[in-house]
Amino acid sequence: MGSIQAQEMAELMDIDSALAWHLTSNHYPPVPVSMVAPCKEAIQACLEEDWYRLITLPDGVSYKGSNTAPAFQIVDQHHLHAWTELDEDYEDEDL
Repeated sequence: MGSIQAQEMAELMDIDSALAWHLTSNHYPPVPVSMVAPCKEAIQACLEEDWYRLITLPDGVSYKGSNTAPAFQIVDQHHLHAWTELDEDYEDEDL
């Protein structure tokens, strides 16, 4: 159900609002809203097929002990596939 809702939000809302809603409503425990910017960067990297681009994480968030994470891991772990599949619907300035 969460992925269907994420897809609907990706299509209906601006990306910042949709990601904030998705991270706080479709995850338990909720993901901090401070992850919206890194999630947007990860989506953009994946749309550019730069799967391994290192994305800087916000203070207090780490990935395997590091303050960076590969874009594909952020997309996968935060279930952001609804946004990576909408590449023709988003322009660079939207992200």
